Amino acid sequence: MKELPEWYYDELIQVGTDYGSEDEVLSYDRKMATIRNIPKEAEIMCQLINIQPGDEILEIGCGTGEFSIELSKHCKQVTALDISQKMLDFAEKKAKSRKRENVRFVNAGFLTFDSGDEVYDAVVTQLVLHHLPDFWKFIALKNISSMLKSGGKFFLKDVVFSSETPDFDSYFSQLFRTMPPETDEKIVEEMKLHIKEEYSTFDWTMKGLIEQAGFRIEEYEHKNGFMATYLCIKE
Repeated sequence: MKELPEWYYDELIQVGTDYGSEDEVLSYDRKMATIRNIPKEAEIMCQLINIQPGDEILEIGCGTGEFSIELSKHCKQVTALDISQKMLDFAEKKAKSRKRENVRFVNAGFLTFDSGDEVYDAVVTQLVLHHLPDFWKFIALKNISSMLKSGGKFFLKDVVFSSETPDFDSYFSQLFRTMPPETDEKIVEEMKLHIKEEYSTFDWTMKGLIEQAGFRIEEYEHKNGFMATYLCIKE
């Protein structure tokens, strides 16, 4: 982990749900197993960023490691970062139990990871960048660019709000009223906490941050007014 100046943002402080708690980690892992098809997501990701058997991949914000472990079946090495040591401990046990020896877990994030001289073929981060304010998002994106090979691919998925939404009071009220029936109260409360305390930004802001950090956006998708994905190439 890098030693940073005193004026740097402390990304190790938990924003939103506290995943330093073992109970929260177990709850998160169970929830992800019910709402996501990780093997299918990993297969789609491999096609999207054209992962090759000799590639080295960096995932930032790996959580309990499920996605990193799946990616490791398709490439040479996955380096998986998370700021929660509890998450990493859980992920490491999971990887060992499945005999996935080509996943390296590191307690670090966008600002604190030190890759040394290593550069990666691709970087993936999903639903994590919103933990940083916009200034630090840009620093994080610059860091990612510096760790990618020329022409390397960067996949970003995050909560990004549409600047075309005319009234956010009405928008969020409607969103919470029309949640799917299988959505439990805990997920709703986490969404409210996200809006209240975390740092999701606007679509036009995110586009500018990505491009100014040295990427070309190759594919972009925005769903439901808040979920955005970007497939980017390092220029």
